[in-house]
Amino acid sequence: MSRTLRVRQSQTVVPFGVGAVFDTQGESFVATGIGDWPSRGRQRVDSPRLASRLGVTGFYAAPATANDRFDTPDAPGAPYIRFPSWLFCGSCRRMTRWRIADEKPGRPPRCASCSPGRALAPMRFVQICQAGHLSDVDWWFWAHSRQDAGERRQCGDRDKLRFLVSERASGLEALSVACTAKGCGAARDLLDILGTHGMRCSGRNPWQRASEAVECEKPVQVVQRTAGNLYYPIVHSALDIPETDAPAVTDEALAARIRGHDLWVSLCRGADSPRAGVFRSMIQEDTGADDQLLDALLAEETGRPVSSATSTGTGTPDRPDLSREEWAAFTAPTPPATRDFALRETTLGLAGETAAPWAGLSRRFGRIVLADRLREVRVLSGFTRVSPDATVVPADTTRLLRWLPAVEVFGEGIFLTLDKSELAAWEADTRVRRRISGMRADLDRSFQKDRLETLTGPELSPRFVLLHTLAHLLIRQLSFESGYTTASLRERVYARPEQDQYGILVYTAAGDAEGTLGGLVRQGEPPRLAETLLRMTEAAAWCSADPLCAEHTGQGFGNLNRAACHACALLPETSCETGNTLLDRALVVGGERVPGYLESIVTAARAVAADAVEKM
Repeated sequence: MSRTLRVRQSQTVVPFGVGAVFDTQGESFVATGIGDWPSRGRQRVDSPRLASRLGVTGFYAAPATANDRFDTPDAPGAPYIRFPSWLFCGSCRRMTRWRIADEKPGRPPRCASCSPGRALAPMRFVQICQAGHLSDVDWWFWAHSRQDAGERRQCGDRDKLRFLVSERASGLEALSVACTAKGCGAARDLLDILGTHGMRCSGRNPWQRASEAVECEKPVQVVQRTAGNLYYPIVHSALDIPETDAPAVTDEALAARIRGHDLWVSLCRGADSPRAGVFRSMIQEDTGADDQLLDALLAEETGRPVSSATSTGTGTPDRPDLSREEWAAFTAPTPPATRDFALRETTLGLAGETAAPWAGLSRRFGRIVLADRLREVRVLSGFTRVSPDATVVPADTTRLLRWLPAVEVFGEGIFLTLDKSELAAWEADTRVRRRISGMRADLDRSFQKDRLETLTGPELSPRFVLLHTLAHLLIRQLSFESGYTTASLRERVYARPEQDQYGILVYTAAGDAEGTLGGLVRQGEPPRLAETLLRMTEAAAWCSADPLCAEHTGQGFGNLNRAACHACALLPETSCETGNTLLDRALVVGGERVPGYLESIVTAARAVAADAVEKM
């Protein structure tokens, strides 16, 4: 029975979105830009709030894929083209440069020199650059790179190559590319293929035409086609919350100061100009106005919605902040409701509880909201190669379209806040602030600073690290309590002090039926959530890597974590907003040098357990 592998619609954003290399059944493809998507069958995905922040007219989901070969012309589905184009035969070892004209719909490439024709396999290595370009390795150049320029010019046949395997060596040294042109015989093994070798960049991606190539001076880096640094997608997500009216301007004195500022007229006339962000910053610095008030005044003046994210000059901000409206919806006295946004408030079920550790647990948590139904829209705006901070390649490489690829995911979630007074007292502790200052210094040195600041705010605060770590610990515990896998759950951290946020949302992130069966919401009902939080706290107090993990002064990518490792706090990358950074278990359960927000819960639970053992 033949096996059919298809790219699900949800995978056309992550992990097989525009620019990603996709392997299936011994073949390799790359997803093309959205300019090549078929117009027939596209599904519109509505998310006005996210579209406004990203400066686009809307979003579309890809049509369903028609077959498992991705090579049928004009067929529905996000198009994927064969890449690498250099293939080799496992029998005769001949290398073939496969072209689009050679494609036979529904049939994999086969060797023309063998009988019967053997299926051709793609070469393992490709080349990338920091400008986001991807292309085949120039194997002719590689095979002749041991010769001088004169000898290379004499061998003009670029297609007579073989990919050989030697039995006298191992590893990459056993592999070599040889030229079989008459009178040449040049060859070179692949021992040092990885890295930079002076090859020229093609100046384009495989789906772009030769006329779209640009002059690129970036150094070329040879990597495996499945390497982690080949593709870094830039994905945005937003919850579909009910539309609310624009905030009213209540401080007329401050509004008058803003309107009287020397740069106000310039900002109103050029809200989309490259200098708009500078004008905003200077007005806010002089008047003390926040983004919300400034956006409201600009909307009144210009007669159209304006946000701080779309006033940066480009109109397509890299990382817009969408947390303000979501926080307002979850914390509203009467939660708004639509067909795709259904909330109900509940409690931990510990009212009047005086026994330890339940009384302490009740004091440290605030509002509990269960989301019976959520709709999340995920959008791919572009990608980078080599490193996350390299040049961004847009999803539309033609730069002519004003829409982006997206998918919608339906699920459920649990929203909870901390007690505001308890949190303020904990944040004021000098030991807590001293520990966060070290993490802040590491963040300032990290290339991820600009991206993470949209989540943490202008300055890393203790509450963000606390809430972020708490979300990770809760997801790990819920994976045992509810049966969901950790990859099926996702976090949203609301911890910007300037917006008075202090909560987290844990929700289902799977794009199939697993996330809509009510299991997560059921775990949020009393008394289950209280029991889950207690077990989470007890489990977080000890890591199998302790004391090394608990005493670590910097671990993880860029040393942005403290007491957090794979054994206690890390999650799958798709579940975390920050890429498993800015985590510290000690801020939750306490350590030798810092008090934990839930440290008293751990102490009380251990005391109760010890008393129970003594009575046995």
